[in-house]
Amino acid sequence: MNITSPSRLHIALIDLNGSYGRVDGGIGVCLEHPSFSLTAEPSDRDTEIVFLNKNLPEAVTSEYTRKIVRAEQNVRMKLGLEENYTFTVNSTYPSHSGLGSGTQIALATAKLMTESAGLHMSSVELAKIAGRGGTSGIGVYGFDMGGFILDGGHNKKQKASFMPSSASEAIPPVLIGRYEFPEDWNIVLAIPKDDGVRFSGSAEINIFQTCCPLPKDEVKLLSHIILMNLVPFLIEKDLDGFGKCLNRIQEIAFNKVEFQLQPEIITERMMKMRDICPGVGLSSLGPTLFGVYDKNDTSVPKEIEEALGDSVNVIVTKAQNHGAVITP
Repeated sequence: MNITSPSRLHIALIDLNGSYGRVDGGIGVCLEHPSFSLTAEPSDRDTEIVFLNKNLPEAVTSEYTRKIVRAEQNVRMKLGLEENYTFTVNSTYPSHSGLGSGTQIALATAKLMTESAGLHMSSVELAKIAGRGGTSGIGVYGFDMGGFILDGGHNKKQKASFMPSSASEAIPPVLIGRYEFPEDWNIVLAIPKDDGVRFSGSAEINIFQTCCPLPKDEVKLLSHIILMNLVPFLIEKDLDGFGKCLNRIQEIAFNKVEFQLQPEIITERMMKMRDICPGVGLSSLGPTLFGVYDKNDTSVPKEIEEALGDSVNVIVTKAQNHGAVITP
């Protein structure tokens, strides 16, 4: 059995102030490419993890192996499953780059194991088992539904402190809305090859603990932009309106903090991309930048490559308006 799950852009965390009784909340969109593909075959031997691409860096294989093993152990412990598997990793994308690999690895592993056992579980149920979705719900809901996701965060009775998903034990947040992302809009990714900062572990936890709570006024402004501008423009397929909101979001609340944590070159690249795309943003803590543009403007990818040079990998993709795909 094989599963292919989408990567995702995390556009913004909404409320890292918490004065109104809730924390977190987020918006993001699932991507067709890059994607994570995993095959699971029952085995009479101990569980084994194989990588189809033999040229992957050791840092990548060890990171993916660790996350698959952790998810497998959680499923075994919480559901009592005893079957061993050979997991084959068919395709990967960079960890700690803002594209949500951790959630997709965990959910894909759990989904293959539970489906093989005849258990048909939702992504929210799987996330609770695998320990994902403790801050953002974009990857969790996107795993089942794809599209553009808006989640409502956590009641402070459930989650009293500011923590990243990788360190939070809260259950996945409530879903407010899921929307089709326009088929006429393409998305271009600019992933740094060598520069840019990638956060994980204690460094990521420290960001949330030292930078939060954020100013209430910025949280209120961000909420208004998302609810009364960004999402309506998305539904109306108004690319210029959506792009202006996306650009404004980068300047306030947690997005502003994320840019401050990255080297100046990331901001410089964003400004260059704004000259080419209607809207540009940083996904999660970065360092991946993304731009949204009209797919009929075929000159955009080449212009971005010329503007940013060889220091980034430029990937042209689009939103995925459906969830992960399972094949026998």
